[in-house]
Amino acid sequence: MTKSIHQEMIKRALQLAWEAYNQEEVPVGALIVLKDKIIVRAYNEKEKLKDPTSHAEILAIREACRYLQSWHLDGATLYVTLEPCPMCAYASIQARLKRVVFGAYDPKAGAAGSVVNLFEKNLFNHNVELIGGILEKECAIVLKEFFKNRR
Repeated sequence: MTKSIHQEMIKRALQLAWEAYNQEEVPVGALIVLKDKIIVRAYNEKEKLKDPTSHAEILAIREACRYLQSWHLDGATLYVTLEPCPMCAYASIQARLKRVVFGAYDPKAGAAGSVVNLFEKNLFNHNVELIGGILEKECAIVLKEFFKNRR
């Protein structure tokens, strides 16, 4: 996959982040692509669902598993606007995703290198390719706006 494809998919995930923003959710959007087709779209819904595990990535992984009727998401790529937290990083590994591509880095909770790197090669029984910083500034803007307006 080329950088331009990654940018296009992050742009689409960013649209979902703005939807989350409009729903007063922390604005993180995610989608899962398999064989060049978007199979799932999601955004954070912790407030709506009153569930701390309702991160965009977790919701996307759950829906993709339902869609494929398997917990193995072999060959699929998760695109997300914010670096995954430890819960989401490990869920990506457990789901056997091929790749995770993210936008903004998360210096407080990022588990793809900012705080810890759960994607480090051979740390677990499955390795996930990791690409970070795609449209990083654009992805950071929605988060900054959200938290600025909450203060």
